[in-house]
Amino acid sequence: MNKSITINGKSVEIDVDENMPLLWFLRDRLEYTGTKFGCGSGMCGACTVHLNGQAIRSCVTPVGSLANQEITTIEGLSEDGDHPLQKAWLDNRVPQCGYCQAGQIMNAAGLLNSNQSPSDQEIENAMQGNICRCGTYQRIKQAIRDAADELAKEV
Repeated sequence: MNKSITINGKSVEIDVDENMPLLWFLRDRLEYTGTKFGCGSGMCGACTVHLNGQAIRSCVTPVGSLANQEITTIEGLSEDGDHPLQKAWLDNRVPQCGYCQAGQIMNAAGLLNSNQSPSDQEIENAMQGNICRCGTYQRIKQAIRDAADELAKEV
C-alpha cells in the first residue's frame, strides 16, 4: 500500500521504511536541510517541524505514522523568509551560531498558531523545550513578542 504525506504543500510518497524518523526522511531523501539534528531523542528542539500546524520533534516521529498528514518545515514557513518571526529574529539579532534557530522559529510559529497574543510566561513555557547553546533566550522572547504584534496588525 502506497502512503503519502504533504510536505510544504507538496504530496510526497513515503518510499522508505516506515520507522525511519521524519528528520532523516526530510534531510536525506528530500534534501530539506533546514531541519537540524541535535540530540536525537526529542529533547533539544533543533528538529522541530509542524504536523498540521502543531510543533513536533521530527527526530522521534516515524515517517510511516504521518500518512495523509501535513508537515511544514522551516523551508515551508514562507517562500521568501519573510514570515514575521523570521523578520523579528533578524531585527532582534537572535541568531548567533544559528544551529537551533530553525527549530526555535518553528516552535514559536506553533505557539503563535494557537495563541496569537501570548504572555511572557506563555512564551517561556512554550519555548522551554528548545535549547539554545548561545543563550539568546531574551532575544528569542522579544522576537516572539514582536512577531505577535506584527501578526496582530495583519488581522
